[in-house]
Amino acid sequence: MNILTNIFTPKNSSDSQPKQQTTGLPIPKKSKRTPEIKSPSEIEIMRTSAKIVATVLKEISEMVQPGMTTADLDAYAEKRIREMGATPSFKGYYGFPGSICSSINHEVVHGIPNPKKVIRAGDVLKVDTGAYYQGYHGDSCITIAVGKVSPKATKLISAAEEALYKGIEQVKAGNYLLDIAGAIEDSVKKNGFSVVEDFVGHGVGRNLHEEPSVFNFRTNQLPNVKLKAGMTLAIEPILNEGSKHTRTLRDRWTVVTVDNSLSAQFEHTVLVTETGYEILTDRTKL
Repeated sequence: MNILTNIFTPKNSSDSQPKQQTTGLPIPKKSKRTPEIKSPSEIEIMRTSAKIVATVLKEISEMVQPGMTTADLDAYAEKRIREMGATPSFKGYYGFPGSICSSINHEVVHGIPNPKKVIRAGDVLKVDTGAYYQGYHGDSCITIAVGKVSPKATKLISAAEEALYKGIEQVKAGNYLLDIAGAIEDSVKKNGFSVVEDFVGHGVGRNLHEEPSVFNFRTNQLPNVKLKAGMTLAIEPILNEGSKHTRTLRDRWTVVTVDNSLSAQFEHTVLVTETGYEILTDRTKL
């Protein structure tokens, strides 16, 4: 099994300011790094970085309409992130040119914003972004139904969001990553879709990508880390309508489904607490 990390994570590295590199690199099965436990002061900063991300995504979800381009959304996101005192986490990360990843329909992840990429009614649009504030990152992704979409697309989007929250419900000190993964996998299968296994979530904090790898399916090929209070995780299930398999386009970034079926994704930055969790990128509390 070739397990890759989402998004942009290089092999054996969690540098916050990496140099140019392509996407789609295997994550190590074993790592000497251990997940970081954030202090109360660090968590407070992350609440702000995460709130910036949540604000931008909520605003984009409310403004997007047919006829706009993905470059329009990217420009807006960068402007708003900077207005709130942060910098875009993604821009320049391993050479990525945008402040958001904008992936439409059969595009799974890492879609590059483009002034020629027009958003149309009926599209399934994924918008993923991050903000770097006072030394810490927030990271989140939403899937937007643009106008009226097909019943199958509606079900896929709903199932992706449901899977995210089923996984989050398993977050608390003393539980394990496999508790999250199993809940996500069961939810996805119940709804008749497939879990993308080529990309997984990750720890997040001082670096955009940290240990551990937060997988969305049952596996013994990645460390089944025990959760501890103070960990901050980017949990991000990706669902395909058809095959779970993906391929990367010639731009070396955009990942698509092999069968051109639709794909959907949701992601939150989540804090592990002694009794449960706190969703730091919660858009419902803005």
